[in-house]
Amino acid sequence: MTVLVASTRACANQIKQSGLPQKAGSFLLAGLIFAALLALPEVVIPAMADAYLQVSVFVAATLAIFALIESRMKVGTDELLERHKAWQIPIAAMLGAIPGCGGAVMVVTQFVNGRLSFGALVAVLTATMGDPAFLLLAQAPLDGTMIFAFCALIGVVSGYVVDRLHGVDFMRPERPQAVAACASESGWKPGKIQLIWVALILPGLALGILQLLQIDSDPLFGALQAYQPTETIGLIGAVLSILMWSFTARGVENKLVTGSPSSRVVSTTNFVSVWVIVGFLIYEVGVYATGWDLSVMAQTWAPLVPLLAVLVGFLPGCGPQVVVTTLYLAGTIPLSAQLGNAISNDGDALFPALALAPKAAMVATLYSAIPAILVAYSTFLLFE
Repeated sequence: MTVLVASTRACANQIKQSGLPQKAGSFLLAGLIFAALLALPEVVIPAMADAYLQVSVFVAATLAIFALIESRMKVGTDELLERHKAWQIPIAAMLGAIPGCGGAVMVVTQFVNGRLSFGALVAVLTATMGDPAFLLLAQAPLDGTMIFAFCALIGVVSGYVVDRLHGVDFMRPERPQAVAACASESGWKPGKIQLIWVALILPGLALGILQLLQIDSDPLFGALQAYQPTETIGLIGAVLSILMWSFTARGVENKLVTGSPSSRVVSTTNFVSVWVIVGFLIYEVGVYATGWDLSVMAQTWAPLVPLLAVLVGFLPGCGPQVVVTTLYLAGTIPLSAQLGNAISNDGDALFPALALAPKAAMVATLYSAIPAILVAYSTFLLFE
């Protein structure tokens, strides 16, 4: 019986590590998107094309810039945190405020190894916004910069308050735990499909800029303008992003892979693109099916919207948070909801925390809800 139980657990762990549950979920989501495309092409095609040309191409450009900066700076996080222990909370908050989840994941692994206080964990989880930060920075850079700075400030204050209340050794792991996954290689192997992806991103970025300037780009294609080439390019790019994401999605370990800068740009852009498309479809299909204006509904239920955004922030991963940010950029939900979600959500950094220090991760997440609710409803009452 013991052997049977052990074998069952071993098989379950192998299935989990293989990423099969995540692949099944990604295929299901992709299938739902394509089913909607076939059922309501007149609604879904423009939404997918807009998601790609108005968001994805700018996210890719922003990611490429950050990847270039990171490769030039080559900052050793371990050495930085070890050398400046007195400043570990501000450093953790600043790393968390960096768009994406890389900085936050590095801080979480340092906490798991017993090198940081619980306040530093709270600071980084409060400050991080995850992948939606790239979306916000690409679409609304002023709003994004303000929210990043505010989240970092709230993270620093929260971290110091927690350490003052509980002490620096509160919930600190007793012995270091190896986080081998952080050193693993990405499963991504560049090939022709990546060249096609880049070949679409570059003209897509140019078309996206023209759309921002409210310039009709179809006439630039001459005789081909009758075939709506701009929308066609956007649709092809969106479909390619969905397919690449669904076939390369992996388990929790994928959240910690290093990989090459180019592979991270591609995979993160595809991930954000899929969830932006989901956000666009929720809005467009919702309006089409019900005839209701979601922005009017948000105004009707305005007092509950910030709370709902904070609760969505409790969900691990960046997908639901990308949807919230998409709704904010579309003007569907107010700034108070975006602020509450940005503070409460922990992005992909919550995955390694839950896997290696689940109790500390859950308590830190609950602590981040306090400033999230206070800030969200203060903004709601004072400015909206």
